[in-house]
This record gives sequence, structure tokens and C-alpha cells, in this order.
Amino acid sequence: MSRSPAGRGGVGKTTVAVNLALALKRLGASVGLLDADVYGPNVPIMLGTDEQPQALSERQILPVEAQGVKLISMGLLNPGDKPMIWRGPMLHSVMQQFLRSVMWGDLDYLIVDLPPGTGDVQLSLIQMVPVTGAVLVTTPSTVALADVRKAMEMFRQVNVDILGIVENMSFFNCPHCQGKIDVFGQGEGRRIAEAYGVPLLGEIEIDPRIRIGGDTGKPVALLGENSPEAKSIYAMARAVGVTPGRKTGSRSRLRRPDRLIFSSDAFFRHAIGAEPQSTAWNLRFLIPNS
Repeated sequence: MSRSPAGRGGVGKTTVAVNLALALKRLGASVGLLDADVYGPNVPIMLGTDEQPQALSERQILPVEAQGVKLISMGLLNPGDKPMIWRGPMLHSVMQQFLRSVMWGDLDYLIVDLPPGTGDVQLSLIQMVPVTGAVLVTTPSTVALADVRKAMEMFRQVNVDILGIVENMSFFNCPHCQGKIDVFGQGEGRRIAEAYGVPLLGEIEIDPRIRIGGDTGKPVALLGENSPEAKSIYAMARAVGVTPGRKTGSRSRLRRPDRLIFSSDAFFRHAIGAEPQSTAWNLRFLIPNS
């Protein structure tokens, strides 16, 4: 559902997802964040919360609110170092509860942070939620871009529109010589975006303050749009949040809430109420290795 069968983590999708959620919130949107990475749920750490969600009944769960963003995560339900050793049916059940039982309320965006790969979580979500667009998150490295190209082709096969590419860890500004260092390569995100005819939505730099913000539960997006370390985050958020006929922070022009689903190198935007364009069963044949 979310990317090529090869599957690659480590491109910083959770950091991007968390900061995007906070930036959209600061820009005036109502935002929820669903951490679907059951095996490695790190969103609560990045948002600095260990509060447990409240169960009002078997089918009603109140999400935690952290930094103004509504949040649900297995990291809140299964805290500590205890691993989740689950097979597909259990994962499907959890995703169903997170999507249908959590009382999200009136949201403009629901961002879903997915695990790497095209496994059971991704297939369950595409079965439950209609997909209308995808944004790929990558680094400039050749290996990461190889997966992005496969993801692009996969999205085309399942008729999912590609909204654009976010290049994370794009460059490093040396604090000593003030020079720009291309640690993982240069301009590859832009080149692949141009090759496929999709927008480059943002280039997020390597900045120790971004890493420190995630480690301490105080993401840089909390510093605001005018903060130097958060400018690229907000530029990306504005590019993602503004599409033809839709403006971030203008609730009157948001006809339906959106669902944004992140994976290692992609997230999807879903218009609630639309018909799904591909089923999980079809994806099993389109992606034989999934």
C-alpha cells in the first residue's frame, strides 16, 4: 500500500510526520496523529507524553491530546520495552479500532504514521480507508531513491495520485565554515520529482536541533514558523496543506476532513466518504512480495 515491496526505513518519516502535524496545528488546522507503527511506536516519545487513552466503552476510545494534537499509539497502550509479537489478524483488528473506535472529533487532518514496507498494516488501512493521494518522503541517497521509484510505479498501478515528494536530510549547514554540505547527495529529490512530473514539496535540512527536539519531546515545529530551525518544516507543511481549492487554516474551504497516512517513504491523503480505488486483495496480486 505505502511503498515498494523492498521496504526501507530510516528516512525520518516519523520526525516529518510529527513536525507536520504540529505545523498544521499551528497554521490553524485541527489535527489528529495515528501511530500505526505497532512494532516501533515512537510518536509518543517525540511528543513528550506517556498518558494513556481512556476507554469510555468497548467501541469508544478518547485519544490523548499532546501539544494540541490528538494522538493514539500502541506506545501509549503498551509502554516500556515489551515487544509486540503479533500476526496479521491482530494488526488488522488494532488498525480497525484506531480508525473506527477512537473519538477523533472534527478534524481537518488525520496523519497516520506507518511502519516500513507493504505489509498487513498498510493493506488493512487501504481496505478501510479510500486513498486519494500520496506524498513520498525520501533522502537524497541513491538507495532511498531506488525505493521511491518503485513506490511511484506501485502507486500508478493502484491509481493513487502522487501529490509530491519531501526530501528529508537534504543538506547540512556547517556551523564552523558556514558551508553547505551534501551528506547524502545533492538534488536527487528534485530530479526524481521532475522526472515523474510531481512537485517537490520541501527540502528539510540535517539539523541537530531537529533531532534533539524529537528526543526531548519538543519538536522544532513548536518554535513557530519564524524559527530558523523550523522554516523548512513550515514550508513543507504549507505545500502539503494547500492544494487547489483548499487552504490550510481556512475551515470553511475544507469540505471534508483529510486522512494523511505516512510510511517510511510515503503518506497518503484520504478524503473521507470516497470510494476506495483499489482493494487489499488486488494489492496482493499487484505486489506479490507483500
